[in-house]
Amino acid sequence: MFENIGWPEILVLVVAGLFILGPERLPEAAAWVGKTIRQVKEYATGARDHLKNEMGSDFDSLQQPLNDLRSLRNLNPKTAITRTLFSDDDGPTKPNGYAPGPNGSAPNGSAANGASANGASAAPPTAPAAQAPLNSGERPPIDPDAT
Repeated sequence: MFENIGWPEILVLVVAGLFILGPERLPEAAAWVGKTIRQVKEYATGARDHLKNEMGSDFDSLQQPLNDLRSLRNLNPKTAITRTLFSDDDGPTKPNGYAPGPNGSAPNGSAANGASANGASAAPPTAPAAQAPLNSGERPPIDPDAT
């Protein structure tokens, strides 16, 4: 419930409570807050259990979008890019039907460009062959459709 609150924040709250409430009322206020939080948790747990008993197996399908949202909480740009580029679930696949793995190889051990482990080509590559680097002063080719 309070996984985003760390020790520095708790210390600031205690010091603020000490100044606002005073040392004689602070223990009462802390006990009241603890009891209230515990009661709210019990109400939430009871409501969830009641809903689960009423809905049966449909409760899992209702809870799935919430679990998906919870998984997004830990998402950062690096994991988003990694998941998008190297996911075998529903991401884009190479012409040979395999998505490249993190090291550039397909899941069955063959190379991602369609060549198998023994060097034979499993599928013709659709990407153009790698071009030689440009010489000094040479202008790159222009694609009029892309501009």
